Amino acid sequence: MKTVLCIEDDRFIGEMYVRSLKREGYEVDWVVNGGDGLAAVESKKYDFILIDIMLPNKRGDELVRILRGGEEDKVPNSKVLVLTNYQQDAQSRLQTEDKVDAYLIKADITPKKLLQVMAKLGGEKKN
Repeated sequence: MKTVLCIEDDRFIGEMYVRSLKREGYEVDWVVNGGDGLAAVESKKYDFILIDIMLPNKRGDELVRILRGGEEDKVPNSKVLVLTNYQQDAQSRLQTEDKVDAYLIKADITPKKLLQVMAKLGGEKKN
């Protein structure tokens, strides 16, 4: 079974992603701040890590730099997807996009589209 970590502080959006992913057969962990997200990644391997940019405690772009910005990729077997409505400046967005497998705008993405993106990235569920 494919595993997903959802790091999302908006309850409505988080519940929507979790419900949709579980219905499709994914095992999902959900945390609501960046610090807990980092702790989760350090304690368990995930196939997918979904990260919001605007998070309490530790912002999503900071998490991306920690996970993928150093000399070594801390999550080499994970697909990292940023899902945000936050308008980053062009340079910051490009720096983040270069480190992740997908950069998605929440206003444009439905759970169905998210599942399609994950499938393209190699996330066909394995039951």
